[in-house]
Amino acid sequence: MMTKSETYRENARNCAELAAQAEDAPAKNRYRRMQEAWLALAEEQDWLDGEVKKP
Repeated sequence: MMTKSETYRENARNCAELAAQAEDAPAKNRYRRMQEAWLALAEEQDWLDGEVKKP
């Protein structure tokens, strides 16, 4: 079973793939922003789970 942060990182990877396949700049940018948001959520979840310390 995947942790929440792993799930969030998988979502980010999916967004990266969609960005790479996007045919226009607005879609590519939208998927990149979504990727960044998922990665931020993963980092926050790691912190909530006590796996990393926030500076």
